[in-house]
Parts: sequence; C-alpha cells; structure tokens
Amino acid sequence: MIFSNDHGALVARRQGETLRIEAWGKDSLRVRAAMNSGLNSNDWALTEVPAQAEAQIAIFAPGEWARKAPAWTGADPNLGAEGCAMITNGRICALVNRAGIISYYKWTPSKEFPDAQSADTSSADSGNNGAASGTEGNGSWTLILREYGRNYGGTISRESRCLKIDGREWKGIQGGDTYRLNVKFESNDGEKLFGMGQYQQPWLDHKGSVLELEQRNSQITVPFAVSSLGYGFLWNNPAVGRVTFGKNYTEWIARATKQMDYWITAADTPKEILASYTSVTGHAPMFPEDRMGLWQCKLRYRTQAEVLEIAHRYQEEGIHIDQIVIDFFHWTVQGDWKFDKTYWPDPKAMVDELHSMGIKVIVSVWPSVDRRSENFEPMYERGLLMKTDRGEPQTYDYQGDCVEIDPFNPETREYVWEVCKKNYYDLGIDAFWLDNSEPDLGVYDFDNYRYQAGAALTCSNLYPQMYSRIFYDKMSQLRDGTVVNLLRCGWAGSQKYGNVIWSGDVPSTFEAFRDQLQAGLNMGLAGIPWWTTDIGGFMTDDVNDPDFRQLLIRWYQFAVYSAVLRMHGDRGPYDIPPLDERDWGGGYLHTGQPNELWSYGEDNYRIMRDYYELRISMHDYIRDLYQEAHENGSPLIRTMFYEFPEDAKCWELSDQYMFGSKYLVAPILHLNEFRRNVYLPEGEWKLTSTGEIYAGGQTVTVDAPIEYMPVFEKK
Repeated sequence: MIFSNDHGALVARRQGETLRIEAWGKDSLRVRAAMNSGLNSNDWALTEVPAQAEAQIAIFAPGEWARKAPAWTGADPNLGAEGCAMITNGRICALVNRAGIISYYKWTPSKEFPDAQSADTSSADSGNNGAASGTEGNGSWTLILREYGRNYGGTISRESRCLKIDGREWKGIQGGDTYRLNVKFESNDGEKLFGMGQYQQPWLDHKGSVLELEQRNSQITVPFAVSSLGYGFLWNNPAVGRVTFGKNYTEWIARATKQMDYWITAADTPKEILASYTSVTGHAPMFPEDRMGLWQCKLRYRTQAEVLEIAHRYQEEGIHIDQIVIDFFHWTVQGDWKFDKTYWPDPKAMVDELHSMGIKVIVSVWPSVDRRSENFEPMYERGLLMKTDRGEPQTYDYQGDCVEIDPFNPETREYVWEVCKKNYYDLGIDAFWLDNSEPDLGVYDFDNYRYQAGAALTCSNLYPQMYSRIFYDKMSQLRDGTVVNLLRCGWAGSQKYGNVIWSGDVPSTFEAFRDQLQAGLNMGLAGIPWWTTDIGGFMTDDVNDPDFRQLLIRWYQFAVYSAVLRMHGDRGPYDIPPLDERDWGGGYLHTGQPNELWSYGEDNYRIMRDYYELRISMHDYIRDLYQEAHENGSPLIRTMFYEFPEDAKCWELSDQYMFGSKYLVAPILHLNEFRRNVYLPEGEWKLTSTGEIYAGGQTVTVDAPIEYMPVFEKK
C-alpha cells in the first residue's frame, strides 16, 4: 500500500485502486475509492458545504508501527510491518492497514473530562502530522466499525486468510467501464441498526435484515443507517444493489458503479448523529403553518363541481381543511398534464373559490407519458424519455402504453415544468402530488433501463429526487414561502427539496398499519422528517366492514400525532359507474367510495372530529417540532431511544414512540385491542385521557377504548 497526504486527505494506492479518506464535517469522514481511474466529482447526497475540519494524518513506514503506534491500537505489529496510516477528525479515526482494510474508532471522553473533544495527538511520534493517541484520564478510543478482509495480509488477526476475501471487491462488468462493487464490514455483536428509509416489514431494528437498494411502490431506499454504537453511515451511491446486515458480516453491494463512496460520523446520541448527517445532506425547509392541519383526499374526485361541493360541506361543518387534493386521471391521458375540460371546465375559477375559503390546492402529476399523449412524440424524438436497452420502449402499462420521463436530463425537466406551469401553476395550483415517483415500472428490470446519466443500475435510486426537482427548483424561484410537494418516494437528501413523502399504496390491514409505524420511525432516522401515510391504508375492499372502520379510527388517531394529517384511500366496493364510456379522459376511470370525515357513520365522525380539534389545539407545538426538524434534522415522530438514549429498554421498543419530546404515543395496532401495556421512561407522565400521573421507569397497563389512543405527556 502506498500512502500519501493530499492536502489534508489520506490517499492510499494498491493494485490499481485509489482510496481517499478526508474530513467531511464535524467528527466525520468521507471515504471514496475507484479502480484504475481517478475519482469523479459526484457529490450525490453530500450537497452541503461541510463544516470546516482539519484532519490529522499519520503515515507509518514499514517497521515503524510497533515502535510508534498509539497505545490504544494495541501496536499489533501485523498492522504495520509493511506500513500503515491513520486519519483523525475530532472524535473519529480511521486506520488503514497494509492491505487497505479500514478500521474506524470513536473517541469517548471520560466522565471526569466531559468536554474533551478528542485524544491528545501532540505526543504521537509519527514523523508526519501527528497520530491520535489515547491519553490516560480524559477518554478512550473504541472500535466501532471495521472492513472485513480474509486474504493474505488483509485481516487484522491472520484468521481465515486463505479465503481470499477482500473488504472491497471490484468485479468488472463485461464490455463496460463499471464494476459490481461489494464492500464488507465486520459484524458487531449486539449492535442495533436503524434508518435506511422505508421497508414494508415489522422490524424497527435492521440487524439481521437483507434490504434491497431499489425504489419500489411503498419501498423507499434512503441508505443512511444509525448505529446503537454511536455512529451514522451513509452509503453515498444511488446504484441499485443490496445491503445485508448479517450476523457474520455486513455487506453493501452496488450492481454497477464506477466508485465507492460512503460517509461516516461519530456521536454519542442519535440526535447528534442526525444533526451531523443533515448538516452535510441538507435540512428540511420550515414547513408552512397553513398546512399543519387536515389535508383532504380520496381516490378520486372526478369533477370540479365535486371538489367544490366537498370543500363547502367541510366549511358548513366548521372544519377547516388546509389542502384538498385532486388525484390522478383528472387529465385527458397520461403525459398531457392538463385538466380534462369536460369535467373541469374552469379550473382557475375553482382554484380561486377554494383560495377564498383558505384552502390550498394540490394536483396529481405522473411521470408516465402515454403514446396517445400530445407530448409523447416531441419528447420521444428529443430523447426526453427513459430508454430501454432491449425490447420495445415501454416502461409502464397501467391504463395505457407508457414510457416514463428522464428527469436526469435537464431538457426534460425544463419541458415538463413548462407544460405543468402553463396548465396548472399559472391557474393558481399551490402544490403538486408527484405520484409514481420511484418511478413505478411495469417490471422492475433495472438492467433494461437507461437515463441520460447512464444505466439505470448506476443511478436509478436518485430518480424520485430528480423528479421532485422538476418542480422544486422552479417553484422556489417563483414564489415566496416554502415549496411543499407530495411524493411517494425519495432518497438521501430529499428532505431539502420540499418533499412530503408518504408510505405508498399499502393494504388496509392492521398488519400493514404496524409496518407503517416502523417505516415512519426509520424514515425519520434516515433524515426524512416530512412523512405521512394514507389514513386507513390505501386498498379497502368494503368501507362498511366494521373491522375496517375500527382500523380507520386507530390509524386516524395515530396520524393526528404525526407530521401530516392526510385523508386518502381507494375505498371499495366499486359500484359507482363511470361518467362516460370513453377509454380515456377524466370520466372513464373508476372512483372509490366517499372518504370524508363524516363518511363512516356518526359515531366515527364524532371521534375523528374530536381528534381533529386536538390536532388544531397542538398547532403551536407542531410548529415548534417542524422548526426543530428544520434546524437539526429531528423527526416529528421519534423512536423512544431518540429521546431516551440512556435507557436500554427504549432501544428494544417498536410499538410506541415520541411525538417530539413531550408526548409519548402508544398506538393501537391490533383489531379489538382496548387495553395495552406502555413503558414509561424515568420521570413523571400524565395520561392525557384521565389526567392521572404515573411514575416512570415502569410498564403500565392502560385502557384504550375506541374513542381514545393512549398518550402520555411528559411532566
């Protein structure tokens, strides 16, 4: 291994690979590598200028390690017989051995010296810039992560060296200039891993899980993990792949890429980790106060008369809706991006009337372009659509023969925005529902698709973010105030582009409801604070089923204590006839049953009305939570350990959460469950239904009638 100091970055070269490690923000390192080529300039999620940090680099010549190594490393002669190096930035240190295997250490100050930021480095006799060395009394370095190597000279302990496994494995893809990249890390026993976006599964802790690094309807890859050992890890690569958090090792795979790129930070608490992460990937804007209440939606309002009727009914009921949503197939065909005049004869007048009632208007836009669309031929000829490497250029087949747009192409972004500006934005439309934003594909054969940025395998996880920027970039230039659009997907850093992300087309079942809680908590830990769900789930067979109505109420109660309170769903039975017999346009597609607060009987309406009033009463508190999300990345719905990291019990809980720092929420996640156990951390807690005070540090059992979801207020 050949080491050098490149203007404060540690560079190592071996067998055609160039490895670069550099300080990237407070207590953080960015690690990149490429094979047989220079490093490219893509920052991907790391879009923000990092806080200035000056790394300390020490390079040990062959034979120096045993004599000069810091004591806390154990001075293992196997590390440095042929040379090694280390780089330190505040509380994180990376040590690179002779085979290029990297070990990461975290500095922990002692209780006697709580303000010690890192070890004393001045005494290290390295002959270079000084190496981190533990100083007795003020703290210690602890190994938190190590690349996995089982090759000659590639392992710290000489064990299993005959397996010939490298920590970073590059396999060239035949006929191209990309590689299949496999990066392995040692598995830490007892470690818990959180974040990573949204996966439809019942586990909050990802340890032991295999996660696709692929975007799908209801699956959102945001490859940032928070460790219980006190570090955060961003896989800064939008390539399609997989991560396995195994018992024997952790394995990150990119199916096609030119470069390894990840970022690691060290801190004591999840809150500090999120603050560091959002400082380099971006902060969510400040959410507008006039959209912190109720959003009304269903699949689907078919005419402008129906939208106005619903808005006036809410006004008569004394319920203010902040925003009403006009869902899909209000258009002629996909890709026309305009209202069907048959059923929306004067959309500007409709918008003006809604605005006079204090209601914002959001309209659905899909990235799919039907071959019948007036925009298909000009976009196809100009190369503004996705391409297929084999077969016909079709990528989507729902209600039409469609090809999705290519948002990686700046000309595409300009074209789509100009059409939507003319047909929507200039009419006064306030926001866009950017549905199918993964994008949804007829078949998820990522190896068959291509964008201007390259093969889909190399970049397609970034698609939803680029799609959102068609609208965010232009709207943020044209208006005062925060841009807020609704999307079904995102990636690392999407929080900075005004994206409310919802959990996708999930079933209307208690099982799915339980999964959404895990999804929302992990999305928050992945840096996405603006997250929501379809209340009651999206797919409902029978709105009259009492079991569904119980689910709806329990889901609604949960949603009141979440970032965005939004009514939506596809409600069966489908016995409402279409408006006309055409096979296109705003009238032919089915619509679901009514989905307004009053649609489910008087008893349920009374409960939802009471919880609506509760939501409105928390306006100032919710505003403060959004302010915190804007400033330091804290999600609105938080795992118990986010607020109580010192409490070991809180790291085990996945069926209750904190809404900010004040409210402990215990959602009802099972049918006919009217009583449940709740763990209370240390302190005093008031049960909001009765006012009864409970001492913390215990598990209590409380009633949960259908009218009430247990919530405790921290005193």
